[in-house]
Amino acid sequence: MVFAGMNYLAILVAAVAAFGFGSLYYMSLSSQWLAAIGKKKEELSPSMAPFVISIVSLLVMAQVLAGTIAHLGGGQVTVRTGIITGAFMWLGFVATTTATNYAFGGRKASLTVIDCIHWLGVLVIQGAVIGAIGI
Repeated sequence: MVFAGMNYLAILVAAVAAFGFGSLYYMSLSSQWLAAIGKKKEELSPSMAPFVISIVSLLVMAQVLAGTIAHLGGGQVTVRTGIITGAFMWLGFVATTTATNYAFGGRKASLTVIDCIHWLGVLVIQGAVIGAIGI
């Protein structure tokens, strides 16, 4: 399922795998995350909007990551290069912006750590999937 140089199956699988990881990650750290944002479970209003935004964002992220990996050239698209590219994208863009925004917002350092580790996992998983399936 390749169109316009992109393997949309790889992008879809990468987004779904990342969403699954995020679900498990935040369920296992729910009490720590709630403490870091300073709220109780009862204070959160149930809504589908964050889930829709999340999956759309993960699809965009996977597509951009696939495009970045594609720029490595033929024969360079592997699980290893996918993981390395995802990790570098995280370090250069996600960790830096999250840390900066949370620092200016007065957020707890524990929230920065929890969320940054999540995004590292997301990008590494997406990179591995895209590298395995191909662009």
